[in-house]
Amino acid sequence: MFIVRNSGERPAAAEVQVKLSRPTPPIVAGGSGKTDFFCVAEADTVTALRASGWPIVDLHDGYYEDGAGGGVGIWGQGRYWEIRDTPFTVKETVAASGQPQGTVEGEHVNVRGAIFGA
Repeated sequence: MFIVRNSGERPAAAEVQVKLSRPTPPIVAGGSGKTDFFCVAEADTVTALRASGWPIVDLHDGYYEDGAGGGVGIWGQGRYWEIRDTPFTVKETVAASGQPQGTVEGEHVNVRGAIFGA
């Protein structure tokens, strides 16, 4: 997962999936009036976007708030991610298989197992 940060234009490449967007946090230098698009794509697609001038921000393990109560959790050296509606509600996740998995309404997510594999 990576961020495309610009003045609001979504990445148009068919190979890029936008999972979440948020206003760029005010703490980011030069971020005023910009939007962060949390995207998923293969490495060669990211390289092509970067080469064509798209502003790409690599993400590291952590939690990135969306400004609306949810956010994106990233771990495993950036290989795994979760989209959250709230800090405790998982909307979508990519598991060890690398394939996105949605959750079923009312389904409980084993956060300890997802994070620590236990």
